[in-house]
Amino acid sequence: MHRVEATIFAASEPVTRETLARIVGKSCSIDLLIDDIREELRGRPYDLVAVAGGWKHLTRPVYADAIRSAFGTAAGGNGRAGDLTQSEVLVLMCIAYFQPITRGELSSFFGKEVSRDVIGHLRGAGFIASGPRSPTPGAPYTYVTTKEFLLEFGLDTLRDLPDFEALEDAGLLSKEKLLSGDIPVGLASGEDNGEEQPEDDIVEDKLS
Repeated sequence: MHRVEATIFAASEPVTRETLARIVGKSCSIDLLIDDIREELRGRPYDLVAVAGGWKHLTRPVYADAIRSAFGTAAGGNGRAGDLTQSEVLVLMCIAYFQPITRGELSSFFGKEVSRDVIGHLRGAGFIASGPRSPTPGAPYTYVTTKEFLLEFGLDTLRDLPDFEALEDAGLLSKEKLLSGDIPVGLASGEDNGEEQPEDDIVEDKLS
C-alpha cells in the first residue's frame, strides 16, 4: 500500500492502473489498495482521486479558496481554465459533450460564427486537439477534448461529465438558449472573411 501511495505522490501526472500493477503485481487488487489508502487519508486536507485515467493526490475542494489565495489557482490542473472567457467555456463545453465536432457544427449549434481565435486559444491551453476528419464535404477537422481537459476539471473519463439534462433541470444550462443564439458575444472574430481554409493549418499558424 505504501509503495502505491509513494508512487502516486511522486508522480507529476495521474498514475495508471497498469503502472501500479507493475509495482505490486497483477494478483493484487488495485481498487482495494486505493480504498485502504483513501481510508487512511480520511480527515487529511488531501485525497487520492481518480482523474484523467489514473490516480493523483489532490487537495480537497474545501481548501480551494486558500490555495487560490496563495497561488492564484486551485490545485489539480494547470489553472488555465481561469483564463478562459465565458464564450470559450461554452465552446469547450459543447466540444466535450458532442465530440468529435467541427467548427462549422459548433457555429450551427450556437447560431453564430465560432472564430478560429476561440479554437486556437482552447488548443493553446491544451484542452482540445484535432480529432478525425469529418465525413462531410470538404472533410474538415473535428475537435475533441484532451487528457489535460480531464485533469483540469477533475474528471476521470468523459463519462463523469454532468448529465446534460441534469444541467438543464438545475437551471445551469439551456440548450434552447444555446440553439437560439442567446449566448455571450465574443464567439465571432472580425478576421473571418467567409472563406473556409483547412482549419488545422490556420490554428497552427495562430499558435506559432
